[in-house]
Amino acid sequence: MKQSRRARRMERNHKRHKRTPAFNLVSLMDIFTILVFFLLVNTGDGEVLPSTRSVQLPESIAEQKPRQNVVVMVTDRDILVQGSRVARVEDVERKGNLVIPMLKSALENQHRRMMLATVAGARAPVPEVTIMGNKTIPYRLLKKVMATCTDAGYGKISLAVMQKPIQES
Repeated sequence: MKQSRRARRMERNHKRHKRTPAFNLVSLMDIFTILVFFLLVNTGDGEVLPSTRSVQLPESIAEQKPRQNVVVMVTDRDILVQGSRVARVEDVERKGNLVIPMLKSALENQHRRMMLATVAGARAPVPEVTIMGNKTIPYRLLKKVMATCTDAGYGKISLAVMQKPIQES
């Protein structure tokens, strides 16, 4: 039986639309490229301070993010600089000195390493230190650590805290 032109046209159209559509790879590549750049840019906001179970930081509503610098960690037993132990807390508390000699020498070594790492002719940045102290350490110990940091030449001292949410009143 002979089909009309309209019937043949409709049949061709139905055959054409039954095929599975092909993926547009150019669009997919654009989407994945944008996704990769987005992930690369947003991964820089990671945690700068080392995490440890032995230090419970005090809470604060401070919003300033930590910067990459020398970290002095004061636990219940030890004083660490960049993760290596330099003094024991009980030895420091027994001595009446305001400056802790082992901590001072470790901080000066860190400062020398940073100075060697800077490009010749470039202005040396002001040395910074972040103190991660357990919230239960006595103030006199914190005062000794801070005095030692300033005596070692560190002009900016930051205290690490856990950020707590701001309560609306």
